Amino acid sequence: MAAATVESMPPGGAHETDVIIIGAGPCGLFAVFELGLLGAKAHLIDILDKPGGQCAELYPEKPILDIPAIKSITGEDLTQKLLEQIAPFEPKFHLSEMAVSLDKGEDGRWLIETDLGTRVTAPVICIAAGGGSFQPKKPPIPGVEDFEGETVFYAVRKRETFKDKDIVIAGGGDSALDWTLNLEPVARSVTLIHRRPDFRAAPDSVERMRALANEEKIDFHVAQIKGLKGSGGQISAVTVEAEGKGRYDIPCEAMLAFYGLTMKLGPIAEFGVNLAENRIEVDTEKFETSVPGIFCIGDMAWYPGKLKLILSGFHEAALMSHGAFHYAFPDKKLKFQHTTSAKGLQAQIAR
Repeated sequence: MAAATVESMPPGGAHETDVIIIGAGPCGLFAVFELGLLGAKAHLIDILDKPGGQCAELYPEKPILDIPAIKSITGEDLTQKLLEQIAPFEPKFHLSEMAVSLDKGEDGRWLIETDLGTRVTAPVICIAAGGGSFQPKKPPIPGVEDFEGETVFYAVRKRETFKDKDIVIAGGGDSALDWTLNLEPVARSVTLIHRRPDFRAAPDSVERMRALANEEKIDFHVAQIKGLKGSGGQISAVTVEAEGKGRYDIPCEAMLAFYGLTMKLGPIAEFGVNLAENRIEVDTEKFETSVPGIFCIGDMAWYPGKLKLILSGFHEAALMSHGAFHYAFPDKKLKFQHTTSAKGLQAQIAR
């Protein structure tokens, strides 16, 4: 299927919307649809560099069997179908950014600021962050912290950062392979390092990477990283060890390390909402937290009988949207419509 196009807004700047959704996984994406049916616009903030959350990052190729009326669908395909479904409502994405602070203005609206300085204001916050924000696992390389944020990175915020540079990419998953393929036309040289010849990435990506290596457009080393060289935050080489070759240096000007992700509650824990079992306590009428105007859906939400299922999150998104409407449009009366009979909605969705 053709991939839905998603463009992340440039970091920084000030924005206003009806609802800020923290998390662009399946529940956050479906919330855009349910909000859109009620006329509410949304901005989504996610620390990952693409929508889909756990579906896209942890099991893009694995089948999901409990989506109603769909016998089997992969996490990647589910994400793409959700993006196609919400496209008519024109959501705005702030990807590779983390919500780090939350303040309430005198006008009652919320202001969220990200780690890259983006500021978004809205009367409603919806937390749909799954099990929490994804944090990169740091590689067990001595002295790596001396280069972090300067010439060693765990995510790509701007491809231009690596333009005309000699870069090393470490890892064997989808992120490592995707960025090897995407940065090859941008960087002066790309060297991929993985500790074994097999990969846990999409087969098509592995095949394309091997083709580039065979054409000598990139270098691929089966090796273990043992250390880094450089000074003042500037990396100059990666020291590796390979069977039959011993230790040797690979010169570079930057390194991207993709060693997987862990989930943490992160700054959301400081938003002032009541927590239960390290999740956010909500009501089951509209999935509002203990703080008026802040809602929570998906795996992060806690209530008696909670099931951590995507289909449960979809149900929560529908009820959340109706609760959020009254904050977003306090002077309007909510008109409930069935999509089977609402001609205006049908025309909008069909665009």
